[in-house]
Amino acid sequence: MYQYTAFDRQFVRQRAAQFRDQLERHQSGALSEDEFKPLRLQNGWYVQRYAPMLRVAVPYGEISSTQLRVLARIAREYDEPEAAVFQCAMEGQGALGTTFLPKNCGHFTTRQNVQFNWIPLAKGADVMDLLATVDMHGIQTSGNCIRNITTDERAGVADDEIVDPRPIAEIMRQWSTLHPEFAFLPRKFKIAITGASEDRAATAWHDVGLHMQRDAAGEAGFRVTVGGGMGRTPIVGTVLREFLPWQQILNYLEAVVRVYNRYGRRDNIYKARIKILVKAEGQRYIDDVEAEYRQIVEKDGAPHTITQAEFDRVAASFVPPALAADAADDGSWQKAAAEEPAFARWLQRNVAGHKNPALRAVTLSFKRPGQSPGDATGDQLDIAASLADDFSAGEARVTHDQNLLLPWVPASRLFALWQAARAAGFASTNVHLLTDMIACPGGDFCDLANARSLPIAEAITERYQDLDELDDIGEIDLHISGCINSCGHHHSGHIGILGVDKDGKEWYQVTLGGSDGSALSGNAQAGKIVGPSFTGAEVPDVIEAVLGTYRDTRNAGETFIDTLRRVGHDPFKAAANAARAPKAEEAVA
Repeated sequence: MYQYTAFDRQFVRQRAAQFRDQLERHQSGALSEDEFKPLRLQNGWYVQRYAPMLRVAVPYGEISSTQLRVLARIAREYDEPEAAVFQCAMEGQGALGTTFLPKNCGHFTTRQNVQFNWIPLAKGADVMDLLATVDMHGIQTSGNCIRNITTDERAGVADDEIVDPRPIAEIMRQWSTLHPEFAFLPRKFKIAITGASEDRAATAWHDVGLHMQRDAAGEAGFRVTVGGGMGRTPIVGTVLREFLPWQQILNYLEAVVRVYNRYGRRDNIYKARIKILVKAEGQRYIDDVEAEYRQIVEKDGAPHTITQAEFDRVAASFVPPALAADAADDGSWQKAAAEEPAFARWLQRNVAGHKNPALRAVTLSFKRPGQSPGDATGDQLDIAASLADDFSAGEARVTHDQNLLLPWVPASRLFALWQAARAAGFASTNVHLLTDMIACPGGDFCDLANARSLPIAEAITERYQDLDELDDIGEIDLHISGCINSCGHHHSGHIGILGVDKDGKEWYQVTLGGSDGSALSGNAQAGKIVGPSFTGAEVPDVIEAVLGTYRDTRNAGETFIDTLRRVGHDPFKAAANAARAPKAEEAVA
């Protein structure tokens, strides 16, 4: 993991002290709400439906056991709503039945951050001070700036990796943090980077997607895509460069963002993202970026060129950890798998290969009945920290799918880890299966949401608890968003569920055929709506009907997404619409 320098540490602690001063002035009336709003947003503080929400940065998903323990303490001691606020929230729930307002929890997001939903703003400065003690903060997790840079959760360990993207991700983080030119962009700006042959970072769906590769001479560089994004207008990124030398990536990004900052829409929040500019201008935007890049390199002297010395300085933080002598693979886990079917199933589903043949990358599942996808209580965060210490050199990764991954697990200790994870409730063998779904907090927390996501996720989870049935359905991406902003990435789900509002009531659209660009999904694309909206009560039946059509029409060994592409949407659309209640009110498409 990257180790903060004295400068880094001083910067974060000074920022926490600055926020305390701003908060105190706001509480005293010296700063109005309008004056305070941009200051709190710059530190990751939102005001949601019932209470503030804090988003904590976890750059490229890497997190230490020490940091997890501080997050656990924050969950236990600070993520506690006032009784009156919590009661108001309980009374404000709709007709779906179950209320999902977990407290004393952290929430893993799809962009490798951690959020808290109930911390009173009055205690915000204490929380920021506590985060700073372990080199954490909320800087650039909100606002119209370059947000937290994300990557493959298996970066640095994946057995299909071409180049480790973490040193470049860290260099980009340092370059973008409080960049004076890009602090007030037309809209938020998201960068994803991967260095593996399989794109597990969904790069095509980001404002900038960077896929590291090597040319014929073995030199590392980037395939650069720009203008991807979900929301009201889902667009897959456009390729600007098939190969850009790695040393020039900051100069090129400077050009990409500078042109966007110059011409991006500021008059309409819904048309302010770079994807709208790229779509509207097409080749003209690409030409302007190339012209700006030439200006930066030829006339300005390429000021952001990454030197080998700087790369080596940062890369020194990402060397594999020293492991104990018992890390050698003794084959004991294979014998245990032959004797314990549940362990064998876990190995197949939750354990991935590694660059080091004696090690494995292991996913701890945070998807279970009765708990919202990605939520972790303070006690669970503490347990996860202990598992990271005991089995993964004190390191974990927040994943795009809202789980935690342990990247440095000796194969010889897999059986012991499985036993410990099972005792903690983290060993569900549903990774990449139907119940390993992505879901945003939805209307239970977010004031932008049109409908609640979490009760839908829970209803589907409860219906599909048979592991044999889940295995038979096979790998499938189910994504749920409470509104068109697509924080639950419904556009890229093989099955996507979107909450919509009709006459003040919650309805849900279902889309099929989306993909994030992974090996399972194929090229990134947005799903297609299957028909009119459904009530919340109908959604589980619709999902069952869609999956039933897949099982009836699939060929041997064929995944859901492959069957859908082969037979087309019509049979699935007919099945979904047939699952509607006989007297259901028609909703808008």
